[in-house]
Amino acid sequence: MIPLLTPQQALRPTAIALGSFDGLHQGHRRVIAAVTESASGPDPASAVPTVVSFWPHPREVLYGETRLRLDLPGEKLALLEPLGIRQLVLVPFTRALAALSPEEFVREVLVEELQARSIAVGENFRFGCGRSGAAADLARLGAACGIDVRVLPMLWDGPERVSSSRIRRALAAGEIGEVRRLLERPFRFCGRVVRGRGLGRELGWPTANLQVNGRKCLPLEGVYAALAWCDVGGEDPMEAVMNLGPQPTVDPAAPSAVEVHLINRRLELEGARLTVEPLQLLRRQCRFPDLEALVAQIGADAEQALRLCKASSADGIGMGEAPADEQADASQQQNP
Repeated sequence: MIPLLTPQQALRPTAIALGSFDGLHQGHRRVIAAVTESASGPDPASAVPTVVSFWPHPREVLYGETRLRLDLPGEKLALLEPLGIRQLVLVPFTRALAALSPEEFVREVLVEELQARSIAVGENFRFGCGRSGAAADLARLGAACGIDVRVLPMLWDGPERVSSSRIRRALAAGEIGEVRRLLERPFRFCGRVVRGRGLGRELGWPTANLQVNGRKCLPLEGVYAALAWCDVGGEDPMEAVMNLGPQPTVDPAAPSAVEVHLINRRLELEGARLTVEPLQLLRRQCRFPDLEALVAQIGADAEQALRLCKASSADGIGMGEAPADEQADASQQQNP
C-alpha cells in the first residue's frame, strides 16, 4: 500500500494533485489522472505522483466545525494506489498555515517543501489567507516558479456537478444506490467490535456493536441490508442486517450505535475489525408496542436483507478490497 506521509517525509520532487479529494469520485480522478500522466514521461522517476491534502479540515481549525469524511486517510490509500499515485501527503492545517498569502503558500509549501514540478487542481480550488487565491492565481504563481499547473473543469451530472457535498447529501438521505452511482464504487466503513449489553442475543438476534471513527460520514439512521467482512471470517462477504441509530423500543435513552447481525453466521467477533457495506435502506427506526413485535420485525428485516444481499452478489456488487482500518478516536466515537 502507498504510504501516508507528512510533508517532511515526502519523496521529492513531486507531481501534485492538490485538494481534499473526499470520496475520490470521477471528478477527483480526472484531476489525479492529469498528475499521473504528467509524471509518466521519459523519466517517470523525476517527479513522484502525489496527492496532497490538508488535515484536519480547515473549517475545523478556523471555526470549530466537525467535518465528517467519506474517506478517512487510511481508507484513501487503497483507493489511490490503483490510480497511479505513489504517496499521500497530509499537510497539517494550522492557523499559521491559514495565515499564509497565496504567494507564501506556493513558495513555502509547494516549491520549497514539496519541490513541485507539476500541479493539478479543480477549477473551484481556493488557497491562501481567507481563501483569497483562486485556481487561476495558482497557475500564474506556479508559472513564475517554473511549475506546470493544470486546472481541470468541474464534472457535471445532469443539472448539478458531481461533488463530495452531493454524495454526503445522498448518504444522509439513505440513498445508497445514488451514493454508489456517484462514487462509482461501493461505500464502506469499518470499526472494531466492542462488548455491548447483550440485548440482541437475549432476543435471539445477536449483533456486533461497532466502534466507528467519529470523523467518518455514515448513512441516515435506519435499518439496512448490508454486506460485511471480518478479519476472523475469511475474505468472502457475509450477508447482514444493520441497525444504525438508537434503540427506541428496548432503550430509548441509549446513544446512537452501529449494530450488525450476521445472517446465519455465529462468530466470536469481540475485538475483531468488521467492514460494512450498506446496500439498501430497509426502513426507518420506529418504536414497537412490545418486544414480540420487535423480534418479528427483525426477522422480516433479516429475510429481506438476505434476498437483497444474494441479488447484489449475483450482480457483482460488493466486490473489491475492504478499506484499511481506522482506529476510532476515543473522543469521537459513533457509539461510545
